[in-house]
Amino acid sequence: MYALVLFEAEQTFLSRLEAALAGITVVHAKNAAIDPHIIQNTEIIFGNPEPKTLGAYKALKWIQLQSAGTEGYDRAALGAETTVTNATGAYGHAIAEHIVACVFSLYKRLHQYRDEQNKGRWMPRGTVKSIKGSLVLVVGLGNIGGEFAQRMKALGSSVIGVRRIGVDKPDFVDELVLINRLDEVLPRADIVALCLPGTSGTKGLFNRERLALMKRGAVLVNIGRGSAVDTDALCDSLESGALGGAALDVTDPEPLPLGHKLWRIENVIITPHVSGGFSLRETYEAILSICIENAVRYKAGKPLMNTVDLETGYRTGSTSF
Repeated sequence: MYALVLFEAEQTFLSRLEAALAGITVVHAKNAAIDPHIIQNTEIIFGNPEPKTLGAYKALKWIQLQSAGTEGYDRAALGAETTVTNATGAYGHAIAEHIVACVFSLYKRLHQYRDEQNKGRWMPRGTVKSIKGSLVLVVGLGNIGGEFAQRMKALGSSVIGVRRIGVDKPDFVDELVLINRLDEVLPRADIVALCLPGTSGTKGLFNRERLALMKRGAVLVNIGRGSAVDTDALCDSLESGALGGAALDVTDPEPLPLGHKLWRIENVIITPHVSGGFSLRETYEAILSICIENAVRYKAGKPLMNTVDLETGYRTGSTSF
């Protein structure tokens, strides 16, 4: 039987994986075609295989995703005996720092000063805002949203967290509400951070009507999935001045096409879905640690970390959204 590793991996990791999965052959298949015999006898996949290819893996028992997101990995694509685990817990540090950096850039007009620098112009761009005393609304209070909320709280902001289920309020959150109260708290927020997975429940959540509820001059940050926001409505809100700015690490469509009007809106910061991934070494190491820990558990017949409920797309027991 085989275990496929589909992402870039160093030999030290592959050797540790081989030791943990004694008796199962580890194949690093990131940049090579996979032999059909191997595919048919693959028991484990580390990484994110294309969901449309999963039918070829007749012996598949477990997929350890390198992502926290689980889109496409459902019972329709997988056999009844296949378990899926994700990399929840690996991304919070990196993505939270990315969001903080974006908020500071928008609040202090650093993106605009970069524009002036590129033109060689010494030009003040006007007043700025303070993080201290701002009200931050974090929609999706999982690992990523929780890490961001802690940082903003430490910087002097008040924080409201929004969850799908669960009523236990973390100490770093001033208020905790469920999603059915989103419209009630949204108009109060100076900064809104969307830390959402891509599910049927989050698609179009921030539509034109909901964007219109936001405080004038508020900032929107989206690092979850672009599908959570109506892009045309967002452009209109930004161009009209209703919103003070947006930072988008994800877009809809994605990648954002050349010539799309979002590229030309001055008070938008766009990054190409890089806040997580392997951009930060610590994230890569955290993902590898989850893979090794789960490999040890799998071989020992113990429950795996971060098991995904394939009916909902959320990690089993998750209350984040």
